Amino acid sequence: MTKADFISKVAQTSGLTKKDATAATDAVIATITEVLTKGDTISFIGFGTFSTAKRAARTARVPSTGKTIQVPATKVAKFKVGKNLKEAVAGGKVKKKK
Repeated sequence: MTKADFISKVAQTSGLTKKDATAATDAVIATITEVLTKGDTISFIGFGTFSTAKRAARTARVPSTGKTIQVPATKVAKFKVGKNLKEAVAGGKVKKKK
């Protein structure tokens, strides 16, 4: 699914126009990005938690040449799946809000 497909689905599901769904989607993505950039976490109960983690510097080997290189330490985004999402994916069923 592309971002455009996602926005169409959000518009259809929520009753918003595609323009409003696009603005809402972009705002959500920007907010999650801002929170993670600051090093904070954001949790959606039942859906999951976005957080960051530090990866230590390490030595790696380039498979094609066999040469070893130093990979610098970095900060990466992580996502831990929540219970409801995990169960929905495993069972193939989507829980609808009432």
